[in-house]
Amino acid sequence: MIDRPVPLQRIKDTFRVNPIAALLGPRQCGKTTLARAFTATTEPCSFFDLEDPVDVQKLSAPMTVLQELTGLVVLDEVQRKPELFELLRVLVDRPEVDVKFLILGSASPALVKGVSESLAGRVGFVDLGGFSLGEVGVDQQKVLWTRGGFPRSFLASDDSASYSWRMSFVRTFLERDIPQLGISIPAETLRRFWTMVAHYHGQVWKAAEFGRSLSFSEPTARRYLDILAGAFMVRILAPWHENLKKRQVKAPKIYLRDSGLLHALLRLEDWDEALGHPKLGASWEGFAIEHILAELATSDAYFWATHGGAELDLMLTIGGRRHGFEFMFSDAPGRTRSMGIAARDLGLHHLWVVYPGSESYQLDDRLTVVPLQRIHEAIAASGS
Repeated sequence: MIDRPVPLQRIKDTFRVNPIAALLGPRQCGKTTLARAFTATTEPCSFFDLEDPVDVQKLSAPMTVLQELTGLVVLDEVQRKPELFELLRVLVDRPEVDVKFLILGSASPALVKGVSESLAGRVGFVDLGGFSLGEVGVDQQKVLWTRGGFPRSFLASDDSASYSWRMSFVRTFLERDIPQLGISIPAETLRRFWTMVAHYHGQVWKAAEFGRSLSFSEPTARRYLDILAGAFMVRILAPWHENLKKRQVKAPKIYLRDSGLLHALLRLEDWDEALGHPKLGASWEGFAIEHILAELATSDAYFWATHGGAELDLMLTIGGRRHGFEFMFSDAPGRTRSMGIAARDLGLHHLWVVYPGSESYQLDDRLTVVPLQRIHEAIAASGS
């Protein structure tokens, strides 16, 4: 088993200030394994899997059962019983309560109605994706990028087995997981939409093009996109715009959050096939963005672009300063005119060019080329 100390610590930190911690992420990303690792050092502990008929039966009278428990209570796949959220609010508001709840979910609060409203002020959120580069080791970067971070995909015996698992995951997600959220969309329709998103990975969202290609309305296309985003399959990266006297792009960019699923939907089975595909650069961009956002534990992220051609792949505010990121699949990236425009117009403290190499080097005092695995320490060393 691969240790995951960072999300474990985030759960601990969340419980220091909240009686409820919500561990959220896509199905099969390792939430249950992480929760059991957390509970291994916690006494007393009660664990309920809401996909297990036995546990569901135990909770047929949830107030009667849960109000008697102390210590830590884990509720896995909690989105299957959203009526529990209001009950949890009542339980943790009792005077001198001696219980904490770790709830695990495969859908965002936006999809599971009532989470944020019912538990406001009582719950802290911990996002979990697949394995990170820091967890698997720098020497496994190519494998992680190719197969993605889902544990069973990454740990498969070979590329073929990994690819087969990912294709099965896509089918199960469409045919079982989406209907369990109460969403009625034909599996094949959503598959075609998801595949089209894969071909638009790293591009600006154009609802009209999706609607024309798949023969449905722009609002329907946006609804499908929101569903995939709410299930942690797609990242919608918001545009940044301010008064610069320039026409700026105001539509979001879209990415598949897991590079392995991107490659599966593009029918790229191994590294050699990915290496020769036109989406290779966009695949690297999405892979690196997910790594950086996970490392910095932030979702307050933007891209920036003008209709004149200047753009910035990612902008984050770190320590009160703006940092920009460009992602290049190149052996030795250099400066571009667009980088200079973005640094000047956005007032960037530093601009980082992230590439798959192993050496860092300066292009000027505010522009550094840095390997993905060193980005966290490079930002820390910059004085942010």
